[in-house]
Amino acid sequence: MSLDQLTLDLPHRAALGAEDFLVSDCNLAAVRLIDSWPEWPDRVQLLLGPAASGKTHLVRVWQALSSAYGLDPATLDIASIDALGEGTALVVEDADRVQYDDKALFHLLNLAREKRLFVLVTARVSPARWNISLPDLTSRLSALPVTEIGAADEALLRTVMLKHFADRQLDIDPKVLEFMALHVDRSLQAAAAAVEAVDKAALAKGRKISRQLVNEVLAKTAPD
Repeated sequence: MSLDQLTLDLPHRAALGAEDFLVSDCNLAAVRLIDSWPEWPDRVQLLLGPAASGKTHLVRVWQALSSAYGLDPATLDIASIDALGEGTALVVEDADRVQYDDKALFHLLNLAREKRLFVLVTARVSPARWNISLPDLTSRLSALPVTEIGAADEALLRTVMLKHFADRQLDIDPKVLEFMALHVDRSLQAAAAAVEAVDKAALAKGRKISRQLVNEVLAKTAPD
């Protein structure tokens, strides 16, 4: 079966000018969250997901829909929050890794209901694991509705790797692709890295991409 005959078996979520977002069970809840705006039951939402899971992609989709703008941790303060107009949509990205002012962020969350603000907060891990010095902020964040993007499932990994192979104009047997999806780490980063490593090995050795070659490459790149 050729690459053209091998169907991409996951639906595509239009990304409003960005690259298509592949929808699978692991990210379906997050896609539904974005699609359901502005009918959110709570105007402040927390989106959690590991690195390279698609959080930023979905944020950009939501920004295009809502005209939301990202908050800059370097300039976020109580005065700027008080100046926000009613109904403003905001994004607080990477809140667990970027140093936002605790008091300002707490003030924003408290003011969201009064000013009918929409706020989407993203992070890799739950607020209990953030480096927060203000206990009230931890409590407030922990009370937010949470939507999680899970680890990439086999269907998503297979489709993402197929796309990467197609981008490189490479043909791959469906059974070899399935073998790769079963044996790579369950992340989109790992999937992309595996395709790159297999491509380089095939070129360097002048070999066809086969299950044996894939197995050799994955064995070399597997963590100890």
